Amino acid sequence: MQAEDTRYLKRQYKGRSLDVHPTEKALVVHYEVEATILGEKGDPMLGERKECQKIIRLKSLNFNTDIASLARKVVEECRLISPSRLPEVEQLLFYLQNRKKPAENKEKKQIKPRDLNPFEGIELDEEANINSIDEYVEFLYEEIPEKIRGATLILHLARNPDNLEELLQNETALVALARVLREDWKQSVDLATTIIYVFFCFSSFSQFHGLITHYKIGALCMNIIEHELKRYDLWQDELQKKAAADILSNLKKDYEKALKKYHGLLAKQEQLLRVALYLLLNLSEDTRTELKMRNKNIVHLLVKTLDRDGEELLVLVVSFLKKLSIFLENKNDMAETDTVEKLAKLVPCEHEDLLNVTLRLLLNLSFDTILRSKMVQVGLLPKLTSLLGDEAQRQIAMCILYHISMDDRFKSMFAYTDCIPQVMKMLFDCGEERIDAELISFCINLAANKRNAQIMCEGNGLKMLMKRALKLKDPLMMKMIRNISQHDGASKNLFIDYVGDLAAQIGQKEEEEFVIECLGTLSNLTIPDLDWELVLKEYNLVPYLKDHLKPGCAEDDLILEVVIMIGTVSMDDSCAIMLAKSGIIPALIELLNAQQEDDEFVCQIVYVFYQMVFHQATRDVIIKETQAPAYLIDLMHDKNAEIRKVCDNTLDIIAEYDVEWGKKIQSEKFRWHNSQWLEMVENREMDEAEPFMYGDDGEPFLQNGDILERPDLFYSADGIIPADGAISPEFFTDYQNGDLLGPQGFHSSSLTEAYGQTGVTPARPTTAYGFRPDEQFYYGYTASR
Repeated sequence: MQAEDTRYLKRQYKGRSLDVHPTEKALVVHYEVEATILGEKGDPMLGERKECQKIIRLKSLNFNTDIASLARKVVEECRLISPSRLPEVEQLLFYLQNRKKPAENKEKKQIKPRDLNPFEGIELDEEANINSIDEYVEFLYEEIPEKIRGATLILHLARNPDNLEELLQNETALVALARVLREDWKQSVDLATTIIYVFFCFSSFSQFHGLITHYKIGALCMNIIEHELKRYDLWQDELQKKAAADILSNLKKDYEKALKKYHGLLAKQEQLLRVALYLLLNLSEDTRTELKMRNKNIVHLLVKTLDRDGEELLVLVVSFLKKLSIFLENKNDMAETDTVEKLAKLVPCEHEDLLNVTLRLLLNLSFDTILRSKMVQVGLLPKLTSLLGDEAQRQIAMCILYHISMDDRFKSMFAYTDCIPQVMKMLFDCGEERIDAELISFCINLAANKRNAQIMCEGNGLKMLMKRALKLKDPLMMKMIRNISQHDGASKNLFIDYVGDLAAQIGQKEEEEFVIECLGTLSNLTIPDLDWELVLKEYNLVPYLKDHLKPGCAEDDLILEVVIMIGTVSMDDSCAIMLAKSGIIPALIELLNAQQEDDEFVCQIVYVFYQMVFHQATRDVIIKETQAPAYLIDLMHDKNAEIRKVCDNTLDIIAEYDVEWGKKIQSEKFRWHNSQWLEMVENREMDEAEPFMYGDDGEPFLQNGDILERPDLFYSADGIIPADGAISPEFFTDYQNGDLLGPQGFHSSSLTEAYGQTGVTPARPTTAYGFRPDEQFYYGYTASR
């Protein structure tokens, strides 16, 4: 169509639908534009239609806004909305006024094109037109200034999502942009930034990721980032040399000039790094693409970028690292670098978003034991503690501190900060409301340290904890109290006032978890001044303890706590007699048979026997009326070292007071220590070539009775023991001097076990033996993406 054939262009706007903006306080007006070219006579010659939308932002809309007046104002000022649609506008405004704000989740904040601030050179006097795209592509074949102009005009089009589909169809434009970026990115930072920005606009939508991958823009961006970081190091070195030279010459002009130039280059470079990293972050939505980035050392590039000062760039870098940190391989890459050390410099900081995302990254890394140690080494513990007073960062900081508190090496360090007073205040401020799992879990771990427990009990601390736990029947709070009760010293003595309250919970039909913690707390109270007999009688606990020893009567955790409780009260002579008369010992043996595969059950039951053999009355019951000693002999060689230890101590006491059992115990110890020699002697076939293995009657030794009853098989100091079985007095003397070797070269120490001293009664322990280690409460977190 020739220009002289046309007369004028006619446009018609037709309003279509109205809707509310999904996230902002705004109305979205959908309308249609119909453009018609008319001839000289007014006849339509060429026409085109396009659907568009207009966003009407309502910044002043709040709960006090007059909806009717605002609706009239919107209709008056927007010609696309017909006055007849006023009621519909009012309805939509009313919805916006009462719509709840979405929960702020900074972690899931999506990066959008508008988050990137325009940089110098992006604004042009002319307005970009989609119909002129071919003209803009032509600029890409000119010199650098024209290339920048053409790329900038295309960028103006790409920033409007409505144009992306049409740009996608223009393969010539995309090929030209990719080629110019690949060939000329070193020539101009502005050119590289502008072209990457164009592809970044596409990367904001998942359906266009294939396009970016096709032109290998991601790999090119990584090369550009790596190059720019090296340039940054060179600039730093050059600036330091300038500073040193100016100091020597007492002239500051050269340095100031270089510094001004440096800041200008730095600003442009940060824009380039931001847009390139944003693009890569969007592409990493696909885990396969993320793996390719990892293979190209994306983690090391990001960690190196943490040395920069630009807060917006740091927010992006830390966000990227946080996303990567949920995969083990990436976490290991971060562990190999100085990631934690560099992040520690950002805590705390005034930029709220940067601080928040840094803490979330540290939380993900804190699942690793080595990285937790690094956090403590670089001084993050007091910094994180100080953030407990910041309501916006409190929960994340507490989760990191909780992970640190899981390690026994670092529990004591909390006592030298103001952490414990803060968390105690948080506990008491909860009143009767449910305590956050993170807070109470953290407190449970802290209470496992003696010094921490003492601080918790200062003032009315223990009183307030007991009051809340007993009133609300809170098992987690009681678990914290139980950890406090396990430490010897002043804090344990404070529990004397609460023994009755704890014992009263056991006979009642309380929740099993709560009863377990109450029992565990009582079991820890090995206090000399505590009258356990009075407690057992007043609260009628003996029937409860006996009934809960039956296998299967309750959960194993509760039964185990009952056994531990019996071990504690058995330290008292009168309590041990009371329990023995009630028939608890046979019940324990039955439980031992049922739980013989559970080392903890076995150890605690054997410990009860150990406590009871100290008392004459219960010792006689165990030795003469039960088969407990036989079970102890069987367990004497258990694979568990703790079980062996308590069995040996118990059997030593039994052997001292009962001759018959003493012989059996000595014989078993001899068999165990000399098992290899005995097996060889008893199982070796008699060979005629070895006449020394036969007696004077021509019969082999093994047919003359039990091998252990043959004294002629043992050696005296002068040789074979005489036939009458008498042992020379020098035997034990040489034995104890360590000069004697047993049969087949075995050292005499093994025979000393069998024929030497029976052992001195072990010192009575002040605390129950075999208690489980300091309990820790594990509360699970999943790494946040």
